Amino acid sequence: MREEAGENVARNNMNFLGENEVMLKKARVVSEQREKVLSGCAIIVRGQPRGGPPPERQINLSNIRAGNLARRAAATQPDAKDTPDEPWAFPAREFLRKKLIGKEVCFTIENKTPQGREYGMIYLGKDTNGENIAESLVAEGLATRREGMRANNPEQSRLSECEEQAKAAKKGMWSEGNGSHTIRDLKYTIENPRHFVDSHHQKPVNAIIEHVRDGSVVRALLLPDYYLVTVMLSGIKCPTFRREADGSETPEPFAAEAKFFTESRLLQRDVQIILESCHNQNVLGTILHPNGNITELLLKEGFARCVDWSIAVYTRGAEKLRAAERFAKERRLRIWRDYVAPTANLDQKDKQFVAKVMQVLNADAIVVKLNSGDYKTIHLSSIRPPRLEGENTQDKNKKLRPLYDIPYMFEAREFLRKKLIGKKVNVTVDYIRPASPATETVPAFSERTCATVTIGGINIAEALVSKGLATVIRYRQDDDQRSSHYDELLAAEARAIKNGKGLHSKKEVPIHRVADISGDTQKAKQFLPFLQRAGRSEAVVEYVFSGSRLKLYLPKETCLITFLLAGIECPRGARNLPGLVQEGEPFSEEATLFTKELVLQREVEVEVESMDKAGNFIGWLHMDGANLSVLLVEHALSKVHFTAERSTYYKSLLSAEEAAKQKKEKVWAHYEEQPVEEVMPVLEEKERSASYKPVFVTEITDDLHFYVQDVETGTQLEKLMENMRNDISSHPPVEGSYAPRRGEFCIAKFVDGEWYRARVEKVESPAKVHVFYIDYGNREILPSTRLGTLPPAFSTRVLPAQATEYAFAFIQVPQDEDARTDAVDSVVRDIQNTQCLLNVEHLSAGCPHVTLQFADSKGDVGLGLVKEGLVMVEVRKEKQFQKVITEYLNAQESAKSARLNLWRYGDFRADDADEFGYSR
Repeated sequence: MREEAGENVARNNMNFLGENEVMLKKARVVSEQREKVLSGCAIIVRGQPRGGPPPERQINLSNIRAGNLARRAAATQPDAKDTPDEPWAFPAREFLRKKLIGKEVCFTIENKTPQGREYGMIYLGKDTNGENIAESLVAEGLATRREGMRANNPEQSRLSECEEQAKAAKKGMWSEGNGSHTIRDLKYTIENPRHFVDSHHQKPVNAIIEHVRDGSVVRALLLPDYYLVTVMLSGIKCPTFRREADGSETPEPFAAEAKFFTESRLLQRDVQIILESCHNQNVLGTILHPNGNITELLLKEGFARCVDWSIAVYTRGAEKLRAAERFAKERRLRIWRDYVAPTANLDQKDKQFVAKVMQVLNADAIVVKLNSGDYKTIHLSSIRPPRLEGENTQDKNKKLRPLYDIPYMFEAREFLRKKLIGKKVNVTVDYIRPASPATETVPAFSERTCATVTIGGINIAEALVSKGLATVIRYRQDDDQRSSHYDELLAAEARAIKNGKGLHSKKEVPIHRVADISGDTQKAKQFLPFLQRAGRSEAVVEYVFSGSRLKLYLPKETCLITFLLAGIECPRGARNLPGLVQEGEPFSEEATLFTKELVLQREVEVEVESMDKAGNFIGWLHMDGANLSVLLVEHALSKVHFTAERSTYYKSLLSAEEAAKQKKEKVWAHYEEQPVEEVMPVLEEKERSASYKPVFVTEITDDLHFYVQDVETGTQLEKLMENMRNDISSHPPVEGSYAPRRGEFCIAKFVDGEWYRARVEKVESPAKVHVFYIDYGNREILPSTRLGTLPPAFSTRVLPAQATEYAFAFIQVPQDEDARTDAVDSVVRDIQNTQCLLNVEHLSAGCPHVTLQFADSKGDVGLGLVKEGLVMVEVRKEKQFQKVITEYLNAQESAKSARLNLWRYGDFRADDADEFGYSR
C-alpha cells in the first residue's frame, strides 16, 4: 500500500509540477459544481502556475466525515429553504483553512468513483512523512470515522485511535452539549445596505474571502456577525466572464488570469475590508491584506482599469489608483498590451509648455500665443460648456446669440476672460481629439488639442466646474482620452451640485438682454448724445475687425456697438466683394494683429465723438492710460487723418507720426521728406457760401438739435393734412386693429385730438409704442389704440417727411446738464414755432450744421447764445469760416468778461476742461 501510495504521489507531483498550493473553497459549492455542497473534509489543490492559471483538483479525505456547512436555497426553487450549518461543521472548516491555506502539501489517491470524485489522503509538506490531515481532524474531535469502516489497515487503525483519544479528552463534538454554539447565524442579505455601510464609519472590518467571482468582485464573510456579502473593489474593474445564451461562460482577455491573481492571494484568507459605499445589495470596499492592497496591485500588474463611477468613494485617494494604472500603461502590461498614449506622438516640448492667453473663444476653449510667436487653440480637457437643454425655445425669427442666450455661458466666458486674458499659463496636453465629419445630428469638428491649463497652481477647468459654469464629460470605460486630473473634475462637479452652484442652481437662470446696435443707424443716432455726454465709458473689446474697427460691449448700457478709432487712417484689410476678393492694403494684417494682441477682450475706456452714416461710433480708445490711435501711429501701422486737427490728441499723434517717419518702417518704408519749396503755391481759398432760406422751427431737442419745415412746401403739407383728416373722419380706424412694427409709417392721434403722420421707433408693449412725428420732429409714447394704418394716398411717396434735423454750427453744447438746459430753454423761448432763415455751413455724420437767423432782425441765433454765455465756440480750421469764427470768439470774450452764465466763475477750462468734457 505504501509503495502504491508512493507511485500515486510521484504521479500527482508530476501532474502538478511538484508543488501544490492548497486552496479551500468555503463549505459550499465551487464555481464549477453548483449542484453540490462540500463539507469541511473536502480540499481543492492546485499546482504552480506556468503560462496561466494552473488546473484545480478536488480531494475528499478518505474514511472520515465532517459536518456539512450551511447552504442557501436555490433562487429557482421558491419552496426551498436555507439549510443551516451542522454542529461543528464551521470549526472543522476553519481548522483546515488555518492549517492548510497557502501551504505546500502532498496527496495520495485511494479511490475514484464512476462520477469522477476522488478520495485520498493529504499530508502537510513535500512527502507522506508530513502531518496526516484526516488524522488531525479526527484527533481534534472535528470529524468522525465513517460508520462501518473496519480497522483492517494501519491508516484506519490510526484513525480509530485518534477518535478514541478525542472522546476521552472530550474534544470538539465529543464535548458536553449538542454543539449548537458552533452553528453560525448566517445573514445573506442586508435590509438597509446604505445604513449598514455608514454604521461602520469606514473602519476596517475583519472578514474571510469565501469566493472570488472575478478579479475585482468577491464574496466575503464579515466577522463577527456572519454577514455574507458581495464586495466590489472600489474604483476598479477587472475583465469578467461573459455568460452566453447556453449558460456557458466566456472569459474576456485576462479574466482568468485576473481571477487567479486575486484567488491566489485572498481566497479564504483573513483580511480586513473598509466598507466605502453600496450598489444595490453589493458593497463597494477596499480589501486590505497584511501583504498589501489588492486594488492597487491589480492595477499595477495590468489586471484592472480605473472606473469613474466608483473611484470617488475610494478612501485612500484616487490619485494612487491613477498612478498604479499609469504604471501598467507605461509598461504595456496585460490588458494594456496594445496601449498607445494619447500624446505618444508629441515631443515633450509640445506636451508641456507655457503660453500667453490672447482670447477666450468659448467656455472651454482659448487661444494662446506660444514662445515661437505662433497662435494655438486649446480646449480644456474633459469639460463641456453650458448649452441649451431640451428643445430650443428661442424665437425662430431671432438669431441665437450663444454668449447671451445660453444660460451661464456669459458668466463662464467672463470668468475665463477676467482670469486669463493677457496672462501666462501652464499647458499640459492630455490628448488630441481627431477631426470628425458632420452627421445628421452633429456638426463637423476639426482636430482639437485638449489640455489641462493652470495658472498660479489653479486648474482652470476645475475652477469652472466648481462654480457650476461647466460640466464634466462622461466617457466610455475604454476611452482613455481624458483629463489628467479627471477625478478632481468629478469631485469639483459633485461639490457644485451639492452647493447648487451655477448650472446646478434651483434659482432662475440669469438673463442678459444685450442690444446690438451695430449698423442700426436709427438706434445709434438716439444713443449718440448719451455716449457723448458720458465722456469716458467703460467697455470690453469683443471683436477686432481690423486695426481701427472694433466691436465693443458696454456693460453699463448693456449694448454692443461698432467703434472706429478717430484721428487715424489705418490700412484697409481684404474684403469680399460681389464676384471678387479685394486684396488688403500693405500692413493691414499687421495692424489688425497689433490691435488684437493689445486690446481684444480687455477692459478699456472709450470717448465717443461722433458717428458715421452707417451707425458706427467714432472716437478714442484708451487702455492702461495709452491711446490706441497714438500707439498705431507710433508703430508705423497708421497715418494721422486730417480730422484729428480738432482733437486734444492732435499733438501726440503728430509727434508719434514724426518719429515713425524717421524710422522708415512699415507704412513709412518708402517715405521721402519733401524739400521745402522756395515759391509757395497760391491756393485758391474756398469762399463761405451764404444762401439763407426761410424755414419754420417746429421742435428743439434736449441736445440743442432742432427740426424745421421748409416754408416753400408748407402749403402742400397743410393741404395734405386737411385731406387726410377728412378721409380719416369718413373712414375712422378701428381701435386696436393696428399692430405697430418698428420702422413702419402710421397715423397717430396727438394730445390735441388730431391725426398726424408718424413713424414707429420702438414697440415696448401694446400700451407703450414710441413714435416720431415725421412732419414736426417731436416724439411721443402712445398706446397702439391711438395708432392706425397710414392711408396710401398720404404716404411719404406723395409728400416726403417735412421735418428735417439740424444742429448749430460753430458752437459747443455744454456737457453740464443744467447749463445745457439753460441754453435749450433760451432757444425754445426765442425760435420755437417761429419762422427763421437757415444756411447750411458744413456737413457732419449726424446731421448738417447750420447758422440760423431771426427772420425780422437777421440776428444770428448761435452768435446770440455765445454772447449770453450759454454756449462755447467750436473753433474750426477751415479758412472760409475764419471771419465767422473770429466774430464768435470776440462774442465769447465779451461774455467771459461780463461773467455771464457759463463764465460766472471765470474761465473754467484751464484746469478742469478735460474733466467736464470741454476742450479749448
